[in-house]
Amino acid sequence: MALRDKLTTRGRVEDRRGTQMVQSIGGVGLIGIALVLAIGYFNGPEQALQVRQDLQEQAPIVQQQDNTPSVYDGEDEYEVFASTVIGSLNSLWTQLFKKSGITYQDPTLVLFRGGTQSACGGAVSQVGPHYCPLDQTIYLDETFFEELTRRFGAQGGDLAQAYVLAHEVGHHVQQLLGITQQINQRDNEDSIKLELQADCLAGIWIGKINEQGILEPNDLYEAIDAAESVGDDHIQETTAGYTQPESRTHGSSEQRKERLMKGYNTQSFSACNTFG
Repeated sequence: MALRDKLTTRGRVEDRRGTQMVQSIGGVGLIGIALVLAIGYFNGPEQALQVRQDLQEQAPIVQQQDNTPSVYDGEDEYEVFASTVIGSLNSLWTQLFKKSGITYQDPTLVLFRGGTQSACGGAVSQVGPHYCPLDQTIYLDETFFEELTRRFGAQGGDLAQAYVLAHEVGHHVQQLLGITQQINQRDNEDSIKLELQADCLAGIWIGKINEQGILEPNDLYEAIDAAESVGDDHIQETTAGYTQPESRTHGSSEQRKERLMKGYNTQSFSACNTFG
């Protein structure tokens, strides 16, 4: 529980867990949800935008208050934890951007359950955590972590969850620097490079907080395990029983681990260049 005890700076979090997204039958539907699941978790900005446009272009989405009494009327432990992780990430990237004469803009983290609206379309839990570049916001249903453990065998833990957030903030950094806009968003190789770079950027932050004495001895393995658990090959093997290298969009388990550790060990943005 080191992170929950030691991170203090707060980031911007919007809690929508007391609302539900209602979508007509003409929306995503079961087939669409299955397709989204097949695409995988940890969607970068290109998938987050395109999948929602393709599946929900004609789907009316209405947000309404859940009639069930909400337990999220105030801050709960997870919201505080997520806020401090985002705050720590913001502090790091503000410093690194400033060294290059660039202004860093803080992203927003939206916590939701089931579904909510984003500038990229409907954000649904089945797609997993994702970053929307159009509103510079990360969307997360934290029950994803239960799925990651139950279905994909991840061991979980604070740093595993923080790695997810750091990866998505990595996509935010890519957007601010114009990297996202320069790639072919429908090219699998470019998509993999973008995702692996986000893993590397997450590794930079993990390395920095380790230097600050925030991590405990075994914490790093939680992040490594999470990175391996969301490798394309592991997800494909778990969901389909076989792998398809030609359909990968995020990188293999080994690639994701390697890039995470590259950022952790070098703490260098230039070392995270996956496009060179």
